Amino acid sequence: MLDIQAQTDEKLVQRKAQKFNLWLGMLGMFMMFAALSSGFIVYTASGVDKGIKTLLPNALLYSTLVIVVSSLTMFLAHRAAKNGESSKQRLFLIATFILGVVFFALQVHAWNVLIDRGVYFVNNNASQSFIYVFIWMHLAHIIAGLIVLIGAIIGINKLPKDGNLFRMDLASIFWHFLDLLWIYIYVFLLLNQ
Repeated sequence: MLDIQAQTDEKLVQRKAQKFNLWLGMLGMFMMFAALSSGFIVYTASGVDKGIKTLLPNALLYSTLVIVVSSLTMFLAHRAAKNGESSKQRLFLIATFILGVVFFALQVHAWNVLIDRGVYFVNNNASQSFIYVFIWMHLAHIIAGLIVLIGAIIGINKLPKDGNLFRMDLASIFWHFLDLLWIYIYVFLLLNQ
């Protein structure tokens, strides 16, 4: 009896540590994007010839809508996991994954639109380069989010219910964070175009 209690206590401590590490990592990501935002603001304030000086591609708006919908499908997957509905959980996680891939594709399309407009990563106006940096950095985190989603999909039937719920908690927190982070980036770029 004591051995089972000790294992349960150890698992609880491990899970608290994992959740803390997730929050710590997200705080670090937030600080990185805050630093990029600050760098952008300082650079653009250094002269009237600075600034994005181009309209953002419509693909960025569409990708914002896609990522908001992906937040809804992630919420539904998490709710299904709580209700023990593994088939619905799988369906909504796969939908979230597909929407994540669509988001990625729309971001790549936005790069191509910028290039077609003559807005290159390396140019005389670093404000325009910041667009690429914001997108690249966020997409690196989206790739991590897609990997987390794959792990959540695989773990549906391989983990006991409490393990599945914990994995869903972490995946959901991270995915919603990425969604909110992109909304911040998009609004920030939109207000500074």
